[in-house]
Amino acid sequence: MIELLQKAVDMGGSDLFVVPGAEVTVKVHGRMEKLTAEKIKPADAQRLIGQMYELAHRDMARLDKEGDDDFSFAVLHVSRFRCNAYRQRGSLAAICRIVNFELPDPKSMHIPDIVMNLADQRSGMILVTGAAGSGKSTTLACMVDQINKTRSAHIVTIEDPIEYLHRHNLSLVSQREVPNDALTFSRALRAALRQAPDVVLLGEMRDLDTVRTAITAAETGHLLLSSLHTIGAAKTVDRIIDTFPAEQQAQIRVQLSMVLKAVVSQRLVPTVDGGREPVFEVMTVNAAIQNMIRDGRTYQIDNAIYGGSDKTMLSMDAELQRLVREKRITRDTALLYAANPETLAKRI
Repeated sequence: MIELLQKAVDMGGSDLFVVPGAEVTVKVHGRMEKLTAEKIKPADAQRLIGQMYELAHRDMARLDKEGDDDFSFAVLHVSRFRCNAYRQRGSLAAICRIVNFELPDPKSMHIPDIVMNLADQRSGMILVTGAAGSGKSTTLACMVDQINKTRSAHIVTIEDPIEYLHRHNLSLVSQREVPNDALTFSRALRAALRQAPDVVLLGEMRDLDTVRTAITAAETGHLLLSSLHTIGAAKTVDRIIDTFPAEQQAQIRVQLSMVLKAVVSQRLVPTVDGGREPVFEVMTVNAAIQNMIRDGRTYQIDNAIYGGSDKTMLSMDAELQRLVREKRITRDTALLYAANPETLAKRI
């Protein structure tokens, strides 16, 4: 297993796949590359996954009981890995995300200053959204690291599992992992409010109880950073509101309009040189956006971002247009990932 993980890291891979009936495979810049000459059998997959659990010093009880399990581990001089093991068609499979030991550098990750400047906020809620594997955890880790380096605070992170390890710097950083350090996200979040936090990083808002507690945390003067599997600011706002029963949604719109400070949406797009680069949309909540959220006019948010002159906003389509102009992506790629392909085609 260590040899396969080393190969994946050496190739610059992002994910390693161990699935019975297929070769062990690594994803490199969005393309699948085979690491083994032969397809692996269920017994081979079970042996390799058992080695992952040994590296993580973890027993397989949760996997056996629930059918899937999230965990992380590190291999000395290789990398850290965030893994999901699961049962499929009666056999075991696993995917390992490769995470560097060192915290990422925002410049090298092409995270714009407008995103990093959001870390200067002292209270409220900032959400980073996007599809799985789009780099949300990396962006959040960069924001936490900036806070850690620039101000004196207590940062509490609640993750499943922990990906990036933060050293104490100007701030103190407490990192809790679900379910090893806390049973659930909502329980850990409620406990965090009694731990004198200045900043809370919530790995993901998964259920109604967690969302409700997160809004309360943001209302009580804390800075709360979290992620959602949505694409676009308007869809993110709608997703949060739709989590609540219909009779509570009007009140939640009012609360959310007051606590939400920004929504960052990101996607990874293929570049002309065979790599991938993140493209960002940033919605900062000004008075106009507040009114749209409160009044249920979220359908107007995209126009406010795309057509506005506010320097604190960033439109994904405008960013795609910029990358085409700089010859870093093709026109076809831009139109494929655009929110409004017809409008973008005219602008290009």
